[in-house]
Amino acid sequence: MQLPPALAPALPAGEAGQHYYLPSRTAAPVAAPGWQRQQRRAYGWGLYPALIVLALVTLAPLLTLIVVSLTPLSLTDPAGTFHFRDPLGNYRQLLNDPRFLHSLWVQFQLSSVGVTLQLLTGLGIALLLHGRSPVLGAVRSLFLIPMVLPPIVVALIWKILYTPDISPLHQALEALGWPLRSLIANPDTALWAVVAADTWQWFPFTMLMVLAALQMIPDDPLEAARMDGANRWQLFRFIVFPHIRAVLLVCALFRLIDSFKAFPLLYVLTNGGPGTVTEVTNFYGFIQAFNFSFWGYGSAIALVMLAGVFALSALVSRLGRDGGDDAR
Repeated sequence: MQLPPALAPALPAGEAGQHYYLPSRTAAPVAAPGWQRQQRRAYGWGLYPALIVLALVTLAPLLTLIVVSLTPLSLTDPAGTFHFRDPLGNYRQLLNDPRFLHSLWVQFQLSSVGVTLQLLTGLGIALLLHGRSPVLGAVRSLFLIPMVLPPIVVALIWKILYTPDISPLHQALEALGWPLRSLIANPDTALWAVVAADTWQWFPFTMLMVLAALQMIPDDPLEAARMDGANRWQLFRFIVFPHIRAVLLVCALFRLIDSFKAFPLLYVLTNGGPGTVTEVTNFYGFIQAFNFSFWGYGSAIALVMLAGVFALSALVSRLGRDGGDDAR
């Protein structure tokens, strides 16, 4: 540091204008190299077991799936079908399989419509229940019940509702003079009946996430906008929505990924029917692997579905980031 002029004459052999520097007393102590090595080693010993377990749980099944998808493996003849003479044969067959292509279209309808309804329903109910009241707290707890139920229980509940002989809903409509056919037995309504059941089970997830985000919005911008004469729609569009946009994106990603695993609901409600109306991609892969024992072909279907999930997740994330940049 440079000494003040008042102290310069007291220092020996100092010339006019010469700068003096003294060592800093607040310098942070430098850790010894041996201590740093021990610290890194301790971190490594704490991390390696978790990495090994993660590799065994995720990477090993994934590698097995990739290897099996390159073979025409069938449990009816495992010794004769486990070979790599045509590693891309399963994937070429997928491109020419009309039933697989139809399952992709069904999966797209189920995922797009279901996730959109879950986001809109969860957002709307969250806005209605946002507040500090014991009554609202109790109502919020009731809305969480569908999400915590096991998927098989949810499927059984909706199976009862959709069965005319035992359904309270069908009996009430019939008493009013509005008889209704079974929604899951009708090819025109079966898929949308499954979408309704899936939306009922998972809209509380979006509701809970949005309620948490609404609690974090500061009051000052809202009060300032109200003083300037902003109505409720303007408050939501210009203040509330920008704060919860990232949360909605996360909800969309989670629900988009989970929509590809709506197996219990489909298995109990429709079993892929009527015909192939509700046969999504993972259900078709299940049929090929476990009903027909074509494990190689079923593994190829699962791998294509996994790649599609990653691609859609990346696309949704990119659209969310671009939208956020445009809003700023």
